[in-house]
Amino acid sequence: EALDNGIASCADPGLMRRLADGLDATKIDALLRKWLARLPHPFTGADRAAGIRYDISMLQAEFALTQVFDRPVQGRVFFEEVMRENLDLGRPDHGAGATKVALIFDRRVTRRTPSRYRTRVITDGVIPSLHVDYKHSRIKQYHKEGRALRTETVINDTYDFDVGRRLKNLEALKAIGFAANRRLLGVQRISHDCSIGSDRFEDLHASRIVAGQRASSLRFGDPRVQALFAALVAFRLLPEGFANRDLRETVAPLLGLSVEDYHRNRTTYDLRRLRLRGLIERIPRTRRYRVTEDGLRTALCYHRTHARVMRPAIAVSFDPAARPARLRRVLDAFDHEINRLWEGRQLAA
Repeated sequence: EALDNGIASCADPGLMRRLADGLDATKIDALLRKWLARLPHPFTGADRAAGIRYDISMLQAEFALTQVFDRPVQGRVFFEEVMRENLDLGRPDHGAGATKVALIFDRRVTRRTPSRYRTRVITDGVIPSLHVDYKHSRIKQYHKEGRALRTETVINDTYDFDVGRRLKNLEALKAIGFAANRRLLGVQRISHDCSIGSDRFEDLHASRIVAGQRASSLRFGDPRVQALFAALVAFRLLPEGFANRDLRETVAPLLGLSVEDYHRNRTTYDLRRLRLRGLIERIPRTRRYRVTEDGLRTALCYHRTHARVMRPAIAVSFDPAARPARLRRVLDAFDHEINRLWEGRQLAA
């Protein structure tokens, strides 16, 4: 069963997968050579004997993953929620957006990297799509035909990933494209389900001894803690992990400090408490760290709750002008009834 330019279902999914995986540079080259042999060309017999002929290059490559939902309506709800939660994937706020792009595309991104970092939501009719840009390439994600989640990496310049344009490099490009799709979906999956439970929350708020060392608390709402967790989200999928200086360069701007003001000793202290609590782990025989699964879940829960729940809720509670009219009326009525109870008007004698 067709799904536009994808496949919704078939009798033998395994065979379908093998056929799709079998499309490689050799088969594409053979098809093109067949037609090039029939078309006019400027090469003489001597040229061809010397190996002079047209070569085949890739101007654009697209690598797509289509996941069909068994409940399409719930799939649409899921995608809209995921899209809302991940609008900051390509946003360069405080230098963190570039690192988020590095997660997806597995590239080291610095201030000198020539690129525009942005996330766009484009609506075609009533169908929204999410676009994350990196240099000349992008990842596009949308709800396809109302039945499936389509994730596709479009590479418009192979040199964005230090890969040549010749067709023989197709396998290397496929690995990059499909890995980018999986990384994006991995980040979205965790961000959609990041609860840590009340026991875990209380444990993070208390100091404790781990392996004979004191692990300081990680209090929700503390600016330094929130900055640390924002950094962990950014570092989660970096293949080579991160080092002390990487953490300093990411956390310092989030705290409004220069890298020099966020001293190395403070970074070492933060790394130790994150490591002792199992949120990060040291990569063997290196001075680099990687974020654990628990670390990502905890970081997302802290970061999302603080940014999307606590700050807006407090702003609405203490700034009447910021409240929607209906919410303002409900809160006023609630306050009025509480005051009546305090005055004893509704208490039994």
